[in-house]
Amino acid sequence: MDNHQSSSSTRRKLTLGLNCITLGIGYCGGPLISRLYFLHGGQRIWLSSWLACIGWPISFIVLIVGYFFRRKIQGSDTNLFIVTRQEFTSSAALGILVGLAGYLYAWGPAKLPVSTSTIIYVAQLGFTVVFAFLIVKQKLTAYSTNAVVLLMVGAGTLALRADSDRPSGEATKQYVLGFVMTLLAAASTGLALPLLELIYIKAKKTVTYTMVLEIQMILNIFGSAFCTVGMIVNKDFQAISREASQFELGEAKYYLVLVWSAIIWQFSTLGIAGVVQYGSSLLCGILIAFLLPLTELLGVLLYHETFQVTKGLAIFLSLWGFVSYFYGEMKQSQKKKEEDTIPQTEMVQTSPV
Repeated sequence: MDNHQSSSSTRRKLTLGLNCITLGIGYCGGPLISRLYFLHGGQRIWLSSWLACIGWPISFIVLIVGYFFRRKIQGSDTNLFIVTRQEFTSSAALGILVGLAGYLYAWGPAKLPVSTSTIIYVAQLGFTVVFAFLIVKQKLTAYSTNAVVLLMVGAGTLALRADSDRPSGEATKQYVLGFVMTLLAAASTGLALPLLELIYIKAKKTVTYTMVLEIQMILNIFGSAFCTVGMIVNKDFQAISREASQFELGEAKYYLVLVWSAIIWQFSTLGIAGVVQYGSSLLCGILIAFLLPLTELLGVLLYHETFQVTKGLAIFLSLWGFVSYFYGEMKQSQKKKEEDTIPQTEMVQTSPV
């Protein structure tokens, strides 16, 4: 029995480690490869947002493999999908919001340095806390309130030096537009996460990794459908071949950038689902908090982006906000464990001999 438990624990840790790596690839690589597309001649924002969602067949392949494993254990009556009609409908509607958030987010790499757009996107946590309070009645603590203030101030400091941080040849109006759109993307994502949590709450059943992955796939399917409509209206599909022929790195590398962009962004979806299932949402948040400064540093190193004092201050305030938020979460989690332990102890003490 002990050997079996030890083997199961080791397998769980290995799976968690693999999902942490997958999350890291997605969250660091996604913004960087999107910026690469725009730096070398790419101009299609709808196409960039479409690429962030269109990699959903990767999740589908994982689900198919998982289905055959479940079928071996549960028998021939095993359902291919486990989400209900209500969960499907809710996820589809949320997928439209995800598509909109992807479009808004694509303005960041298009108009801003990676390091700048990433810092602005940190404000997502602040929006998440506010919307979680309104939608799923999450209690606001002094730590989470402090985090919201710090994150907003951190993002706001970047607006003070817009001219010095603006890429050469780009108008101030375009830079400000990228700033505002990225902030709206953070707000949209901050709204989407509590709505996703609401879907899990309404499910009234154990949320398994398979269910999380299915919902993530549905979100991406409808998110990519939303972006497809935008691409059709904007005539992006017709422009792809022309843009490929004019791409500074060459036509073949243009298509490689598009394919890898879709793959890398999907890594973040798979990573989030795995880390939440085999670790916790708190661990997932801590990893993302760790990866944001790393992405900013990679943007400076790979694309030689400027790094002024205001950007350093924004990073400091953002990290301070994250530490404050997650420290508060850990304190709340510890308090809850203690409260759960006390009744059990009292019951043992009062039970008859």
